[in-house]
Amino acid sequence: MKQFDVAVLGGGLLGRLTAWLLADQGCKVVLLNAGKRNGEDAAAFAAAAMLAPTAEAVDATPLVVQLGYASLPIWRQWVNSFPTPVFMQQNGSLIVWHAQDQALAKQFSQHLQRAHQDSSVWRLWHNQEISEHEPQLAGRFQQGLFLPTEGQLDNRQTLLALADELDRLQVNCHWGCRRDLAECAALAHWTLDCRGYGGKSNWNRYGQSRLRGVRGEVLRVYAPDIELRRPVRVLHPRYPIYIAPKQNKLFVIGATQIESEDDSNLSVRSGLELMSALHTVHPAFGEARILESLAELRPTLNHENPEIRYDKLSRVVMVNGLFRHGFMISPAVSIATVRVLQALMQQQPLPDAQACYDIDVLPVNQNGEGN
Repeated sequence: MKQFDVAVLGGGLLGRLTAWLLADQGCKVVLLNAGKRNGEDAAAFAAAAMLAPTAEAVDATPLVVQLGYASLPIWRQWVNSFPTPVFMQQNGSLIVWHAQDQALAKQFSQHLQRAHQDSSVWRLWHNQEISEHEPQLAGRFQQGLFLPTEGQLDNRQTLLALADELDRLQVNCHWGCRRDLAECAALAHWTLDCRGYGGKSNWNRYGQSRLRGVRGEVLRVYAPDIELRRPVRVLHPRYPIYIAPKQNKLFVIGATQIESEDDSNLSVRSGLELMSALHTVHPAFGEARILESLAELRPTLNHENPEIRYDKLSRVVMVNGLFRHGFMISPAVSIATVRVLQALMQQQPLPDAQACYDIDVLPVNQNGEGN
């Protein structure tokens, strides 16, 4: 006899969120995760956790941007409800550039405007505004683009807060427990596969979209002499970086994605480029202490959107493809996933995109088996 309604396979950010939502709605849930309770084996553990749909609109698909905007107020609601404290900031973000990269700034603003149907979603800050709002950047950048709606989370606090919520709701969590789909089927009526890159072989066995890993590298540094009030992105033709200021003078620094499935340690070249770019933002970063260097593989589909699949015969739902936008879009994706799963469990018609969430949310693809 099956003990659970749903077995959630994978306990990264998306696995924790969907398990939490299901349990909160009365489902009996077991969560099986090969990694640790603190999430250190998940891609989310290395993330900067920026909530930046405006800036990401330059490169991301329209669907991802919609999901990002939809997820911002949900994060505020959820974080405020967690008994475990989670740092969340929504002071906007600032895009800056050095004088020789003015052409990049013009191109960036044109892409922003096109992605938002010619709406002005930013404010141009000159020296005076930069000095007023980011005093330590005064005189270092002549202009900047301020994106007022953007924010950030503390990624590791969020993962722990969700683990605490799962305990509160009596979700049966098995950390450090590697299982496959067949073993989940023996435990629960339905299985929800949220393994991200760890589910690559199973995902690529069916369907048209292909899953790959895209390498992301970050540094975590302690810089007691630096005060930034919001995330800062620096435009650069070779190594653009972002700097996300967390609590207690901790800063997360990262760069753009690398098309590689190598998850080994940070390379010397990447480290030099990150640190050189960081030093140009403010020389006091030269005295920062490097706490960690991390590299993780972000699960990415060829269409660069998230996707839900299901198989009625084997009673499996799979969700994947959050790419580098995990924290930015996971609330909307987890809500849509739960609604699809609930419809399947109750043998009801699948909700359309509008019913999943109040926007055009997600492609829901059946893999062709067990219809």
